[in-house]
Amino acid sequence: MPSPELPDTGRDPRWRRRAVTAAVALLAAGTTAPATAAAEPDARAGAQTPFTSVEAEDAETNGTVLGPDLTQGSLASEASGRRAVTLDGPDRYVEFSLGADANALTVSGSVPDGTEGTVTVSVNGERLDTPLRVTSEYSYLDTPDIEGSTTHHLFDHARLLLDRDLHAGDVVRLQPGTVPSYTVDVADFEQVAPAPEAPQGSVSVLDTGADPTGAEDSAAAFTAAIEQARAAGTEVWVPEGRFRIDSPLAVEQVSIIGAGPWRSVLLSSHLIDQTESAGGVRLRDFAVLGDVTDRVDDSPDNFVTGSLGAGSEMTGLWLQHLKVGMWLTGNNDDLLVEGNRILDTTADGINLNGSARGVRVRNNFLRNTGDDSLAMWSLHAPDTGSSFTGNTVIAPNLANGIAVYGGTDLQVRDNLVADTNALGSGIAISNQAFAAPFFPLSGTIEVTGNELVRTGAMNPNRQHPMGALRVDAYDSPIEAEVRIAGTTATGSPYSVFEFSSGGGQGHEVRGVTVEGAELRGVGTVVVQAETGGAARFEQVTAESVGAAGVYNCPDRGTFTVDLGAGNSGWDDIWPCGTWPEP
Repeated sequence: MPSPELPDTGRDPRWRRRAVTAAVALLAAGTTAPATAAAEPDARAGAQTPFTSVEAEDAETNGTVLGPDLTQGSLASEASGRRAVTLDGPDRYVEFSLGADANALTVSGSVPDGTEGTVTVSVNGERLDTPLRVTSEYSYLDTPDIEGSTTHHLFDHARLLLDRDLHAGDVVRLQPGTVPSYTVDVADFEQVAPAPEAPQGSVSVLDTGADPTGAEDSAAAFTAAIEQARAAGTEVWVPEGRFRIDSPLAVEQVSIIGAGPWRSVLLSSHLIDQTESAGGVRLRDFAVLGDVTDRVDDSPDNFVTGSLGAGSEMTGLWLQHLKVGMWLTGNNDDLLVEGNRILDTTADGINLNGSARGVRVRNNFLRNTGDDSLAMWSLHAPDTGSSFTGNTVIAPNLANGIAVYGGTDLQVRDNLVADTNALGSGIAISNQAFAAPFFPLSGTIEVTGNELVRTGAMNPNRQHPMGALRVDAYDSPIEAEVRIAGTTATGSPYSVFEFSSGGGQGHEVRGVTVEGAELRGVGTVVVQAETGGAARFEQVTAESVGAAGVYNCPDRGTFTVDLGAGNSGWDDIWPCGTWPEP
């Protein structure tokens, strides 16, 4: 299904755009982004990252441009911007002109199922000796236990440290090498610093017998280094290298520091698994590359499963090819999760799975997750006083960009979410329990300053459209105070604000206020009300609305659209009985 044409987003000049969002935002504006990895000023929403993203469809190419397309299972539907470029032979190319220094390249791409090989990388017409290695091993997932989910997870990230420093004006070209074809979604360019010196007094894992080639299991060496560092009150140092970890590590009251996620690589699909910890854990500046090729929900194929204990931190990490990046249970009070990159998970990116108190998840970048990218799920105990702030979520191929399932006094603030696919909204505020005991939403839930670009999707189970921002009394009424403010939504395929009781029980949604929203390019309606309740709207302006302002057709009871001051562009009604086509 083609996506709607996207109008100009006209932005307040005080809202500055971050480098990583430049191509996304320009696509949302319906303009053509330059094929240049240029530094951009900061944005209002989303993460500050060390790389610049450039969309393949905006670069020079003689390949085939795909999309835009929302059809689940199509390559374009899972691509950022809903478009990508297929290079179907060795003479086909896509090339990027750089606008800033870079010595590293990461490409989100797709090869045909069952293939692996190389992609040739050239700089200014000179072919590099080292190609980009690509594979379908982590793609083409089927999740039969999730009804309506067809084959998905079509893209995968491959990265390469270049053998030289590149500068503004240099041209990087990608061409199929030994693979029959390669579909390019987006390229990330960054300048990776040299490996730093070990912190003074730290315990190096090399000194306890770790193998930096990855040939031998280094779990025992890491455990020995952790014990020595804890006894001495110092840090564990992970120098440049690739370290295979075949069994989980126990961590508490220790700092594990790497030389950066391009330099220090831990090869593990199950690194930390513990139900409790004394806390005080610092994990910083390394990569964890897993080998998860399928989704098995009862398997702990995660970077962290369980508890790090109070006052811990996870910063500067690169997490890839895992089931879940962080599945957090137990005591993680006052945890800081900041500045991490999470790619290609078969399920969630981060899930605060009950009892999270004061957890701050901020300034993280997530692309191509296989379930909710960021989730709070109040199972067994409520998540309380926790927040998702300033994160960027791109192209989750299943479920929501950000989801809050129950909990008390939570914040979702200043995030950028783009290009959700099947079974999900950009942001979902929900009382869907999944399991018991579940703690529904209570207190104040603040959803402020978020930017949603082409979010919302068709639920293939019921051929039911899902809004860009959904408030869902799935298993119980919404009785919390839900404050939605300062939302920007662009190019929504269907509705923007959806109020529903997805479990079909007709629970009411109340206590919702929507204030200060700017909506441009709405596929169907601004408000999609399907259950009883009420919401108040003030200063909500809409342009280029596809069908009408309001679809007010609850299954049970009545829903009151309470209009305050300053609303414009969405005062008409779509009749009940049929869904509007986008």
